[in-house]
Amino acid sequence: MTEEFRVGVISSVHGIRGEAKVFITSDDPERFRSLKTVTGRFPKSGTVLRPGNAGVERVLELQSVRFSNGMAICKFRGIDTPEDMQKLRGMELWVDREHAIPLEEGEYYIADLLGLRVVTEEGVELGTVKDIWPTGANHVITVKQKNGNEVLLPYIPDCVKEVRLEAGEILIHLMEGLL
Repeated sequence: MTEEFRVGVISSVHGIRGEAKVFITSDDPERFRSLKTVTGRFPKSGTVLRPGNAGVERVLELQSVRFSNGMAICKFRGIDTPEDMQKLRGMELWVDREHAIPLEEGEYYIADLLGLRVVTEEGVELGTVKDIWPTGANHVITVKQKNGNEVLLPYIPDCVKEVRLEAGEILIHLMEGLL
């Protein structure tokens, strides 16, 4: 199981007090209001805005949070100028499982589902979960098959019959027309 969850990415500087515009990657933007600290980490791979910072990590204490145009405007203690904040641009913000949003019965963290085997009711292994993304009405599961092809499945009760975290699999009903 995943022990940390990314809740945002510092996208740019906001204003003259060293605030950050944070692109929110959490399902619940309001969660930022209750966070005291986050772990800021530059990604080890992918697009790194400042080469040499990959993997650099630090604990950031949230001093204030407000929202504007779908972004969180965060003020971190000890970062008081735009120049200081500019150095953190591109940093991902993480929380540990203890500070993650509590789950309701039958809910799962997407990060815990990635990599699970996808098995049909007939016992046929379709592939593994590569990604899960929202589409508005419901989420869609991207399943990577052994031959390299990808299959998209709706994350709806008619298709996803059971999530078996302990067994490392998702049981699905393969609805007509999905393959």
